[in-house]
Amino acid sequence: MTGRTHDMAAFTTLVGVMAFFPMPSITLSTAIVSLGANMLGGDMPDIDQPTGVIWHKLPLGTWYSRLFTPFLGGHRYISHSRVGIFLFGYLSWWGLTLISHVLLVDIKVVWDCFMIGFLSHLVMDTITREGVPWFFPIPIRIGIPPMKAFRVATGGLIERFLIFPGLIVMTGYIVYSFHSKFILLLHHYIR
Repeated sequence: MTGRTHDMAAFTTLVGVMAFFPMPSITLSTAIVSLGANMLGGDMPDIDQPTGVIWHKLPLGTWYSRLFTPFLGGHRYISHSRVGIFLFGYLSWWGLTLISHVLLVDIKVVWDCFMIGFLSHLVMDTITREGVPWFFPIPIRIGIPPMKAFRVATGGLIERFLIFPGLIVMTGYIVYSFHSKFILLLHHYIR
């Protein structure tokens, strides 16, 4: 999937989780940082690719990517597996606790939003032709549906004209269906 599809999938998943699960009371700053963490999590698994969206957002990112990406074994290996989920989950929690004295937000909520974005990325890549090595280091890439010919081509017509608009419609539908919960969130939970 392309970066914009991953961003939209991360946001749609976050909206879905907010609609179906109880929300903690959070500050406006926590809400803003959490949304950014969700978008970052949605792009983070592609850190193993020198042309990944996340590298282009950093100063000298393409230079750093050439140094860093070889340690992850190439595109769709460690960062696109259960090992990657635990590794990036631990590292992001560790990083958030390090800056928790400076960044005055609810770290648990921010971390949850990051991980929601991260997991949405892996799920979306599971429906692509390349699949995802969920059981790394076992070199089998899992894809849905099992027949590669029926999966989505990254950046292809189905992604651009069906999946991406479908995510937008799904987000709108969730917000419309649970509008009272979102209004309550805006009025009462965000302090």
